[in-house]
Amino acid sequence: MKELNDLSLVTRVAVLHDRRAFDTLVRKYQSPVRRFFLHQTLGDEQLSDDLAQDTFVKAYTHITAFRGLSGFSTWLFRIAYNVFYDYMRSHRQQADLDTPEVARRTAAHADTSLALDVYDALALLADRERTCITLQLIEGQPIDKISEITGMPAGTVKSHLSRGKEKLADYLKKNGYDRK
Repeated sequence: MKELNDLSLVTRVAVLHDRRAFDTLVRKYQSPVRRFFLHQTLGDEQLSDDLAQDTFVKAYTHITAFRGLSGFSTWLFRIAYNVFYDYMRSHRQQADLDTPEVARRTAAHADTSLALDVYDALALLADRERTCITLQLIEGQPIDKISEITGMPAGTVKSHLSRGKEKLADYLKKNGYDRK
């Protein structure tokens, strides 16, 4: 039922240029898309908002390319994934602890040590591991959907998930989150 509703909204946008239908899709998916970017950017809210906006602009301008071969959310997350990696390619600078971006993020989360620990743990992961972990553990996407979103074979997704989970578990154990 959910996909049928999305499909009818997409059709209204593509055929009738119905902006209210697109607004409905934005309201429905803006939180998951923004949350995806928050985890990819390790908590940078401004950048996450900018990337989410870029994602929805691209979705709107390319809505006629949606063929319904996968769910709209999968198609939208594929756009988000591409927006993020386009951003990363164009901003290849590696931030160290002295950069203003890291200092700002640390200050913003200083009062919530758990949030800081989560972002520190995610920072240990390679980009593709972080993407797979975020899509599975936070967004609840199954491996086949992660594979569609990222364009990686399912076996590669499983490898990234396995390595990422191992790194996260090690980090959490070292920082007092071990349950025994």
